[in-house]
Amino acid sequence: MDPAVLRDDMVDGLQHDSTGVVRSAWLSSAMRAVPREPFVGEEQAYTDRPFERLGTRVLSPSTVARLLEALAPEDDDEVLVVGAGVGYTAAVLAEHVGAANVQAIDITRRLVFDARSNLAEAGYGGVLVDRRDGADGLPEYAPYDRILVEAAAVEPPRALLDQLAEDGRLVMPLGTGQQSLAVVQPGGDTERLGGVAFRPMLVEGEQADTVERNRTRREDREHARRQAQSRAGWEQDWIDWD
Repeated sequence: MDPAVLRDDMVDGLQHDSTGVVRSAWLSSAMRAVPREPFVGEEQAYTDRPFERLGTRVLSPSTVARLLEALAPEDDDEVLVVGAGVGYTAAVLAEHVGAANVQAIDITRRLVFDARSNLAEAGYGGVLVDRRDGADGLPEYAPYDRILVEAAAVEPPRALLDQLAEDGRLVMPLGTGQQSLAVVQPGGDTERLGGVAFRPMLVEGEQADTVERNRTRREDREHARRQAQSRAGWEQDWIDWD
């Protein structure tokens, strides 16, 4: 079947009252225009479910739509995507605001190369994709009107809030066991939009494409920090040295 027809069917389903995740005209138009095959392959392209690729979770179309409705980018906005993944979300944004206005970062080098290739194949090669620690953002291109984080954290990284324009907004999942999709203003004011389930944001030393993700380096750094800040035995108040 013609992929364009499948895309229309997908978006029609996302706009249906039973789903209702696509509500904006811009998002409907963008998702109908951007082919998913370069990003996920023909078999997975228009099924509304997540799956694994190169060690990362590819979001379902309905989850992408939910994120982008919350982000609500306007024409010509400067947008940063933290967690480029396979590049599909960045492509939908590029269709709306222009490829030159979208930057995406990912901590996993293999995903950066994959996203670049996928975006170029889909016709959005103008999107900049760089390997960075997501919590650090991409200050060279700041300020951003919109920042989208496709990974969960307990609180918004300070560097990302600092990179927002005065009237900008940051959208990301907040929480650990129980997460909620949040819209965060530059000053930190937060609006919660309901429950979600995302993987945690990775930090330097963690790779999405390893067989088993672990927190060894993070734990080592935290242990070393606590050890350095802890008191030696002779400094402990509870020891009666007399």
